[in-house]
Amino acid sequence: MNAFIEARNLTKKYQKGEQVIAPLTDMCLDIYDGEFVALMGPSGSGKTTLLNIIAGVDTPTSGTIRVGDLYLNKMNRDQLTGWRSHNLGYIFQLYHLIPVLNAYENVELPLLIHSMTKKERQQRVTNVLELVGLIDRKNHKPKELSGGQEQRVAIARALVTNPSLIVADEPTGDLDRKSADEILDLLHELSTSQKKTIVMVTHDPKAANRASKKLELDKGKIRINS
Repeated sequence: MNAFIEARNLTKKYQKGEQVIAPLTDMCLDIYDGEFVALMGPSGSGKTTLLNIIAGVDTPTSGTIRVGDLYLNKMNRDQLTGWRSHNLGYIFQLYHLIPVLNAYENVELPLLIHSMTKKERQQRVTNVLELVGLIDRKNHKPKELSGGQEQRVAIARALVTNPSLIVADEPTGDLDRKSADEILDLLHELSTSQKKTIVMVTHDPKAANRASKKLELDKGKIRINS
């Protein structure tokens, strides 16, 4: 079976003054359709760099990265932007919600660049808010929601375009344990029932244990911890 995400000899280098920083070096990786993968490792191990390359936000210095049928390393910036708008949902640690917009409007935002009628957008937004259990909070602004509820809105926003891939950067890092467990329950459900492929960066071993696969980055290389 072909991997949904395939990285081969992936290297990323940055120039910092006279020093060359290489968070990823000749890294190879396979992630399969519908897997919920946790990326772990110490600070500076390349977790966020790898996540951003998988998400098409950053590009490798060398090597290949394929998601589905497309090699992201061969795409230009405009092509990557278009790909992300249709295929990717990104969940951030600090939610990145627009304070002046209510939950419904925050979730609707990614759909405004798509060719959809208002009724189609309404149906999509309603469906994902129901999925994350927040349809009764759709008119509330972020300041009127708890941290866990804000993250649920952020997850709904990531889901509203029906992406095949969801990436999450420390999605429970700013939450209390109860809220974190609820978010992890939701991510697990998205992987098992919705067949979404999820790649999550986390420092939390309890969060990583909820994933179907754990990958540890160490000095730009991958170690698999089942």
